[in-house]
Amino acid sequence: MKIRLNALNNMEKHAFVETIGWVFEHSPWIAETVYAACPFSSVKHLHDAMLEAVRSASPKERLALLRAHPDLAGKLSMSETSVKEQQRAGLTGLTEAEYAEFSSCNEAYVGKFGFPFIMAVRGHNKHSILAAMQARLKGTTEEEYEIAWREVSKIALFRLNDRIEEDTVSCSGKGNANMMIKPNETGRTMYYGKGDVLVYRTFAKPLQAVRRIPESGFIGSDNVIFALNVNIAVQGDAFLPSFTEGDNSLVVATDSMKNLILRHAADYDGCTVEGFLLHISRIFLSKYPQMTTIRMRADRIPFETLPVPGPQGDLIESGLVYRRSHNDHSSAALTVERSGEGIAVTGHQCSVSDLQLIKVKGSSFAGFVRDEYTTLPESHDRPLFIWLNIGWKYGKVEDVISPGEESYVASEQIRDIAHTVFHEQNSPSIQHLIYHIGLRILSRFPQLSEVRFESNNRTWETVVEEISGSEGRVYTEPRPPYGFQGFTMTQADLTEAHAGTAAGEQKGVTA
Repeated sequence: MKIRLNALNNMEKHAFVETIGWVFEHSPWIAETVYAACPFSSVKHLHDAMLEAVRSASPKERLALLRAHPDLAGKLSMSETSVKEQQRAGLTGLTEAEYAEFSSCNEAYVGKFGFPFIMAVRGHNKHSILAAMQARLKGTTEEEYEIAWREVSKIALFRLNDRIEEDTVSCSGKGNANMMIKPNETGRTMYYGKGDVLVYRTFAKPLQAVRRIPESGFIGSDNVIFALNVNIAVQGDAFLPSFTEGDNSLVVATDSMKNLILRHAADYDGCTVEGFLLHISRIFLSKYPQMTTIRMRADRIPFETLPVPGPQGDLIESGLVYRRSHNDHSSAALTVERSGEGIAVTGHQCSVSDLQLIKVKGSSFAGFVRDEYTTLPESHDRPLFIWLNIGWKYGKVEDVISPGEESYVASEQIRDIAHTVFHEQNSPSIQHLIYHIGLRILSRFPQLSEVRFESNNRTWETVVEEISGSEGRVYTEPRPPYGFQGFTMTQADLTEAHAGTAAGEQKGVTA
């Protein structure tokens, strides 16, 4: 039975580990490690965190994890999940000759590489698995070690997707990996698509036409690495027979979708994520008349440039060597539909996700309702740790799909406004903080029609109140559950705020 992601996020640690500790074979320590990073906004967010825990483990622990996997078609003790997976692949009903051949390959593989042959067997049968085993026996230890980890990652993702059902609304983390799909013209929800299409394009067109704002030093991006994680969902009434009759004559394989996206990344001549999504959507609608609506989302995979010594001995940006960042990232989503003889963008959303900010002092929370259920003390100078997703929409869709001079709003600028306002404000609550961040964003970018916030309170718990000779304290991670906030603002809120300020100033003059 599946469990809701929100329910998993709110579990106590022992229940959390019991629920997903088996995802990596006989290695519950991985779930124990990532528990502190709750809540997770998507299965992918959770999967990424678990992989990071594995990457951070010692070489001995990593090798032990590989060795914890059972031989394929073997008779040694294995987890209940592994038994079911091997049953579906036909590995538990082998003939004596087949079993002997598998056993011989398994023994040769372990003898050569020092760990079992590992393969995500979903979608395979005994013949394709044996062929893969025989082929991989010819590889080097280094090659097989990397392949084994890729297969371990696939197995874990399959198991997480089988166990967890994602929630429609997420309030923290990488967020919104799945797109909202509306019913088609018949009122029926019907779509299919491809997720996690990883695109790494180098030397894309630089982003240059960005208007400077006081809160940010961002003036553009060289786009030397234009990396995206793309999701696509397609709709069309012509696909109904594939569901009702098993007729696939109009179905475009999702593997073909992936290949189209990857190949046409080469001919994209723009500089923004939104432009890339429109470029690919146009190709799909032009090539496949049975598709009526394309919904695409892409998370930018951030890479940071690194400093190296320059010719004068000073540090300059390498321009060749970059570091993968696991911090906040930008995202965009477009809905593109047929409209008469052409196409129209009927929906869009831009965002910066997984922004994590800590202000060590200068925040408060007091004056809230106190009754028989209240145990939280008032605080007038607390550290405040927030996880924040910020989304925005443009008033004119043209500004996002073909931005004019300095009309494009970069996620880096939104991020910088958020931390600047956080620095400036002595906030009585997170609600008040995000309201003022929204006012600043709408003020700086009048081309935006809406700003949306999803915030999560992850403020540390105080362990030591005072340290002699220092204003420091000692904190630890907070215990779940966590508070969250959701809020949207429009240009009308900015107008109202300005009117209120003007009225206050006029009242002061009159007084």
